[in-house]
Amino acid sequence: MKQFDVAVLGGGIAGLVAAIELARAGKSVVLMEKASQLGGRAISVKKNGASFNLGPHAIVKGGAADEIFQALGIRIEGGSPSANLSVLWNNKVTPMLKFIFSQNLSWSGKMELLKFFAKFVKIDADSVPVISLRSWIEQELHDPMVRHIVYAMLRVGSFTQDPDHQLAGPVLGHVARTSRINSIVYVQGGWQTIVDQLYAQADRAGVSMMTGTNVTEIEHDGAVRKIRFADGKEMDITHVISATPPAVTSRLLGDAGCKSVLRWKEQARVIVAACLDLSLKRLPVPNRFAVLGVDQPVYFSNQSKFTRLSEAGTPVVSIIKYNGTGGTDAKADERFLEQMMDLIQPGWKKEVLARQYLPNMVVAHDYMHAGREDRFPGPAVPEIAGLYVAGEWASHGELLSDAAAASGRRAARCVLKDMEEAGRKSDRESIVV
Repeated sequence: MKQFDVAVLGGGIAGLVAAIELARAGKSVVLMEKASQLGGRAISVKKNGASFNLGPHAIVKGGAADEIFQALGIRIEGGSPSANLSVLWNNKVTPMLKFIFSQNLSWSGKMELLKFFAKFVKIDADSVPVISLRSWIEQELHDPMVRHIVYAMLRVGSFTQDPDHQLAGPVLGHVARTSRINSIVYVQGGWQTIVDQLYAQADRAGVSMMTGTNVTEIEHDGAVRKIRFADGKEMDITHVISATPPAVTSRLLGDAGCKSVLRWKEQARVIVAACLDLSLKRLPVPNRFAVLGVDQPVYFSNQSKFTRLSEAGTPVVSIIKYNGTGGTDAKADERFLEQMMDLIQPGWKKEVLARQYLPNMVVAHDYMHAGREDRFPGPAVPEIAGLYVAGEWASHGELLSDAAAASGRRAARCVLKDMEEAGRKSDRESIVV
């Protein structure tokens, strides 16, 4: 079997970024993906001419993913949403400004919310104490309705409903960036366009890409030695980036094979959501671009208002229910999302061209939370030389796609640094001999 300098396991955003960075630095790289195609959760699915992402995705301008994609030569076309936001409260949809200036908020609550928004867009996430999101909100805000609104806003921005465990700083910093004017980009044609460009860049850089490849073991003895495959074949390798969930990496090492990875697996809090994507002939209420659930953990968005997501230019919308880390009933969630659509877009069922329901969409295999012993996991695995981790769960403060892209770059740069140091050490030893 052909030999490589580095093997990257997992062909999502993190794995693709890591592979391209390494190959451009002159290393021979093989990228292995168990699925039949690259992209992971960034792929798009075509149904009846509509492009459905795996859940509603967006690029944050100035975020880590945006910066890294630009550096790699990835062109992102799309549109930015307007501030035309509505809220869902007590089974009624109301424009945000009308809701704020209604009797739903007391006069003191209105002032507190306006002051919060003015300060929020300038917040320095690094200055926020290492406390849970709930602790921060309860300390900073007093009006109950203001708290409801802010919880809802941060839930949508982080795709996470777990305020008792979420660390406040990363969430506040990420959502503050998304709150600035024209900071969000909905990708034209879906995220598959990004995956396709990453594939092309990897191919151009010389990355060998293998799909449908089932790696079953990373053999090590304090240092990476080889990887084994389901068909019994082996590959000698000294540097591996595992761009997979901590549970998968732990299994590849034999679970008890590495204390750090086992700890990351056991302390991980997997965030899931239920998402209903719809391609419609028309929107019954066309001026409702986005609806924020305040007393329900939902968010509706019509990204196609600002970018093209169907061949015919017809609306493609998403409604998502944030389920946190708890178990859910897939059928009950689907009925719930349909009921929420009845409130937001009454009569929508008569307009359906295509639909996609994801009952347990993984948002993140872990995130920065209280109770996680290692605040910044990876990229190097301490006990095993030559093993590195990447993925949105290996965050160093970033969220979602920003975390995935940043972790891939971190892992690649750590590999290059270690290889350079090993080369210098070898040179010194040669001189001594």
